[in-house]
Amino acid sequence: MFDALKVIILFRSFHYCLVLLCLQAGFPALASTNLDLPEYSRAYDVNRNPNADGRAALKLAKETSRKILLEVGGDWCSWCHVLDRFIKDHPELEARLHETFVVLKVNVSDANDNAEFMASLPPALGYPHMYIIGDNGTVLHSQDTAEFLEKKKYSEQRFLAFLERWKSTAR
Repeated sequence: MFDALKVIILFRSFHYCLVLLCLQAGFPALASTNLDLPEYSRAYDVNRNPNADGRAALKLAKETSRKILLEVGGDWCSWCHVLDRFIKDHPELEARLHETFVVLKVNVSDANDNAEFMASLPPALGYPHMYIIGDNGTVLHSQDTAEFLEKKKYSEQRFLAFLERWKSTAR
């Protein structure tokens, strides 16, 4: 009986390892989405320097053949929190987001409006607001996130269509 139990445990362990290897080999973005994100991709931070973060994001974008998704908002912004939750609640969408873009979050708030940095961008229509930046630093698109709403909730289909559009668009 004890030997049979060892075999079952060994088989299950092998099975779980095989599944994990398949996930990492077949879906690398899903395996690494939450683990390897730079600090500037994780949260709005009033103390971060968007110019230095922008240079780092541009370097990473060039190295990985991606564009930058510059997301402007802040911790004060309820819709910014809704968007963050929406992305986290849709792992496939989150994986595709980070496959397509290097995400750069820039804080705009009373404590730090990053006015000098924001002056180089088209005006934001509300918050959160997104800009698509090419790997050469050129602003390619200004995106009002309200366009992702359907019946006052973010739409997975609309967001995925946005990602697909920018994945296939030349730099």
